[in-house]
Amino acid sequence: MTKQQAPCGTWTSPISAAVVAAGATPLASLTLDGASLYWLEGRASEAGRSTLVSSAGELTPAPFNVRSKVHEYGGGAYAVAGGVAWFSNHADGRLYRVQPGGEPGALTLDNAHRYADFVVDAGRGRLVTVREDHSAGGHYPVNTIAAIGADGLETVLVDGNDFYAAPRISPDGRHLAWLCWDHPRMPWEGTELWLADILDNGSLANGRLVAGGPQESICQPEWSPGGLLHFVSDRSGWWNLYRYDHGVVHALCPRAAEFGGPHWNFGGSLYGFRSEDEIVCAYIEDGVSKLARLRGGELTEIATPYEEIRELRVNSEAVALLGGAPTVAPELARIDLDAGTHEVPARSINMLPPAGDLSVPRSINYPSANGRTAYAFHYPPTNADFAPLAGELPPLIVIGHGGPTGMATSTLKLSTQFWTSRGFAVLDVNYGGSTGFGRAYRDLLKGQWGVVDVEDCVAGARYLSEQGLADPERLLVRGSSAGGLTTLSALAFHDLFKAGACYYGVSDLAGLDADSHKFESHYNQYLIAPPERADSVYRERSPIHHTDKLDRPMIFFQGLDDMVVPPQQSETMVEALRARKLPVAYITLEGEGHGFRKAESVVRTLEAELVFYLRVFGLPVPAGLPAVDIENLPA
Repeated sequence: MTKQQAPCGTWTSPISAAVVAAGATPLASLTLDGASLYWLEGRASEAGRSTLVSSAGELTPAPFNVRSKVHEYGGGAYAVAGGVAWFSNHADGRLYRVQPGGEPGALTLDNAHRYADFVVDAGRGRLVTVREDHSAGGHYPVNTIAAIGADGLETVLVDGNDFYAAPRISPDGRHLAWLCWDHPRMPWEGTELWLADILDNGSLANGRLVAGGPQESICQPEWSPGGLLHFVSDRSGWWNLYRYDHGVVHALCPRAAEFGGPHWNFGGSLYGFRSEDEIVCAYIEDGVSKLARLRGGELTEIATPYEEIRELRVNSEAVALLGGAPTVAPELARIDLDAGTHEVPARSINMLPPAGDLSVPRSINYPSANGRTAYAFHYPPTNADFAPLAGELPPLIVIGHGGPTGMATSTLKLSTQFWTSRGFAVLDVNYGGSTGFGRAYRDLLKGQWGVVDVEDCVAGARYLSEQGLADPERLLVRGSSAGGLTTLSALAFHDLFKAGACYYGVSDLAGLDADSHKFESHYNQYLIAPPERADSVYRERSPIHHTDKLDRPMIFFQGLDDMVVPPQQSETMVEALRARKLPVAYITLEGEGHGFRKAESVVRTLEAELVFYLRVFGLPVPAGLPAVDIENLPA
């Protein structure tokens, strides 16, 4: 069939903003209870509510919202044992208990505490959890590891550190392992793994440091069925698997690959035990995930259709994962390793758009500043019915991911296909500082946030332009959160991009320090500069102090309930652009925090961003799209 030629950006697409909002059900937080699989599903149609489900159905009906606010990013919001589930309810922060076929009942007594990453201490009839205490009303809460009895009575087990994670009880119930770290470190900089004995009365004794320190990041401690403590450490420069055995740490599979990830959320898992001698694990090489069996020191790859494995749960009865690929949206898979088969209990998208409208990315690397190599996924514009005008090169959207210790993946995302199916090319950049390429690559951003990330995005856009894959006069940059700073800095300090979109992005680093929550309150010491140099470097790097260098149109999106990057960060920038009579649009969303969960918010922001680009490039706006107030933009 001959395709219709039309200007890139104006193509008619079956992937509407409504399809993006309603077509993907967020899936997260897998748990195995014997052979039974549990997970969380996000309900965009219910204001982003997260509910606990299993193959038997939903356990937490509305209005319950299974979500933790510990560290603001949460995760680890529920636990299941013997069919009984305990969960954190977002609205009040309290813990609830629900039995099969029953109604949830409150376990904790007040809402002054938040809970995450809890584990069932069956022998003592209690939960062990990371607790965040807000009762004192100070600037920062107090973090501990606590036990919660069946009567709701709480007992602090471990305190004194700024942060805790991953309390894990040994199979015999006699030992507790946990992670901790202190300001100014983030957990991917340096953590400590501790181990203590659990006494008959439930208290701890003989606490000792097992591994870790200021320069070693440890994640996911787990006990083998036989009671040996395992963990992931980056002491070699890569997050690899280790075993602690009678005071000695053994490397299980030295490899230039990542068997773990940064602790932004609680409850992450990329390995587990089928038996005492067999580990099933996921690892990342060159930005692509693989599933493998580790036995006797030998790593054997297990074939799957997935190029990204976000979570993995393993026990003697089952292997389950959350995976995706360029043509596979995130889905839950249960894998039978003996039979070599797998089933899919849940898909984030049940009905995919036609294959002819899906852009399949290619992984690229390219030269960047100071001799660095940067990595990215390039998505060419793709539509079954449309092609560019003769000789036309597509506009390019460069995406700087959030985190900034995050990672761009190739998993099918309707939000990306929304753009490519309309004639935009997309470059999703894994700039220096991204996860998945080892600690040395991750540390490229140390003291260089707003520099290295920006240079790698600029270099990527320039590389595709030089390759004849993008129109050098229609280069766009967009990003959210930390990627918002990348976007703003790219526009303020470089003249390559023609316009940008900033989602709840950072514009004033000093303001971010002043308003930040506890978890990230010292993060800028790693990303930017230590306190003695902060003032001058912050001013040099903060786009808000360089609005005189901005002369390109911008659109801003901001949740009014955002506690991570407060609205003031966007508002100050918008006011500065207004004062300079630059084209600017500002869209706020009530009831949204850091990241937009409501279906109507997703629709509103995507459509507004599309209209913004079309008007900036002087292209016709298709009927049915909303009007967008772009101040100072000539007709």
